[in-house]
Amino acid sequence: MCKKTVIEAKIIQNQEIAQGVYRMVLSAPEIAAGASCGQFVNLYPKAKHTLLPRPISICEIGEDTLTLVYGVVGEGTREFAGYNAGETIRVSSAIGTGFKPQKTKTAVLVGGGIGVPPLVELAKQMSGEKIAVIGFRDEPFLKEELEKAGAKVYIATDSGKTGFKGNVIELIQEQGISGDYFYSCGPKVMLKALAAYCESINTPVQVSLEERMGCGYGACVGCVCKIKENTETGYEHKKVCKDGPVFLGSEVVWDE
Repeated sequence: MCKKTVIEAKIIQNQEIAQGVYRMVLSAPEIAAGASCGQFVNLYPKAKHTLLPRPISICEIGEDTLTLVYGVVGEGTREFAGYNAGETIRVSSAIGTGFKPQKTKTAVLVGGGIGVPPLVELAKQMSGEKIAVIGFRDEPFLKEELEKAGAKVYIATDSGKTGFKGNVIELIQEQGISGDYFYSCGPKVMLKALAAYCESINTPVQVSLEERMGCGYGACVGCVCKIKENTETGYEHKKVCKDGPVFLGSEVVWDE
């Protein structure tokens, strides 16, 4: 089990940046000091009837701050959206195995919806050329933050209201986007398609998996995934919250 630390952090900012999507900035120097790109934290709702914390990926790491970007999808995140600057919230230390930036000439960062936020800190920590391909249903967000981190940004939307009409794989193929290494976070269907695409062009990809988590610390075994191993079954169960959330796309068993 991962060692956990939970503190009361002061909310510096909590504002809506797209419909149903919020940016929360926390003053949490002790957590920021030990965090890395691709990790997440547990946020604890104040409502007593809400038992479980909500895992939220880290968008940016400052010297004394953490920036989290989350979508309002249920009771807990709806409660978070009502918090104001100056209030406090219980937050855990950074959890999980995040991205491992590689030394490459060109890196391609692929994000879908609320999977885009962790790519911002990843882009900030990478050198070389960075291309971000991000997809949304309708309204994009974090484009400027990715550009500030040095990435050239391509946008796809299902509606076609902004950028390319279609998904990120179609956009990559249509624009002939290529790189030495891919990194991705988003819906499983997108990650599976990207892993297959990267295999077809013989290019490695790191994927950040999204699974429903119970405890978020590796104790409840509620977020297991299948990872290829040299065993009788051909796979081994790994915990997304502890062993991941980032794995190589080539080692994930996708056919489920």
